[in-house]
Amino acid sequence: MKTAQHKPTSAYVHIPFCTQICYYCDFAKVYIKNQPVDDYITALLAEVAAENITALKTLYIGGGTPTALSSEQLDRLLSGLTQNLDLTELQEFTVEANPGDLSDEKIAVLKKNHVNRVSLGVQTFNDKLLKKIGRSHNAQDVFDNVAKLKAAGFDNITIDLIYALPGQTMADVKQDVANILSLDLPHVALYSLILENHTIFMNKMRRGRLDLPSEDTDFEMYNYIIDSLQDAGFEHYEISNFGKAGYESAHNLMYWNNAEYYGFGAGASGYVDGVRYKNHVPIHHYLEHADKQVVKEKLTLKEQMEEELFLGLRKKSGVNIKQFSEKFNQDFEAIYGQTVTELIEKQLLEKSGNHIFMTRQGLMLGNDVFETFLLDDD
Repeated sequence: MKTAQHKPTSAYVHIPFCTQICYYCDFAKVYIKNQPVDDYITALLAEVAAENITALKTLYIGGGTPTALSSEQLDRLLSGLTQNLDLTELQEFTVEANPGDLSDEKIAVLKKNHVNRVSLGVQTFNDKLLKKIGRSHNAQDVFDNVAKLKAAGFDNITIDLIYALPGQTMADVKQDVANILSLDLPHVALYSLILENHTIFMNKMRRGRLDLPSEDTDFEMYNYIIDSLQDAGFEHYEISNFGKAGYESAHNLMYWNNAEYYGFGAGASGYVDGVRYKNHVPIHHYLEHADKQVVKEKLTLKEQMEEELFLGLRKKSGVNIKQFSEKFNQDFEAIYGQTVTELIEKQLLEKSGNHIFMTRQGLMLGNDVFETFLLDDD
């Protein structure tokens, strides 16, 4: 049993329901119609209650689409999650929202239940592209929702943007960036389209029916967005994230700092007592099992060091070599020195003092950089 001071101070809660299924998404999700939503909320709150959590620094409700719930269901969920928490300790409480689902009533529910950060799944402002990727909202919904959130007192609003979409041009990307800047928001999460198995887009690509931008155009889009956001005062503090001063995502930084956290709900992952776990999915399996955790893996020292590097290098500040060596009682230079030297020669890494961090080119080729740090099994 962990003592109070050693319990995780962050929690992720998964809501697997959506009002539409996006063509690129491979997360644990289902179309909400005819689903046992109320039973799911009951089971989820019981799973949380079993941990006897009284203090968290960050709480993140993701999905799926949390705002696919009715305002009554959303209220029951959020009030249940916070009823035993010391709210003076809760620094960041984020709820993901779909611009097409966020009604006045739901905004009021968020405000009532101490939510202080809203993450909008915008993806693009081009209505034709939104239809092409399976989204149900339009650009005007985004502008309307942001205005209503600001009027309700929310100042910590972030939006997700996806680039390199099928049929997307540089002109489309430039218009998306112009729209982002016009909204005057403090945080943007940026993702290149990734084709995942078991998605509509992957099936289309395999049939030769997906018109994706070239690698050169992808790189041009990435650089344009980074430069534009940085020129507008955003700090590119992590591979996919840009924040104005004081608005970096505390919850996501927790992941990249390789801290432990709870994961609740169907398909959710967590990291507690050195064990990474994943909950049952699909929903009926989650509801049927008293022990919600289906996969549990105790990390070896090698795996812990690799994760520390992979996660830490996602940050602009990178990895502190001295702290790494002290944390794992290992000689970083002896284990990884040659790899670091080679990556610096390839202009994928830089080193300053005790820190190593990725270059712009390294950020673009992040997975290639990470793979070079994988150690051979003895």
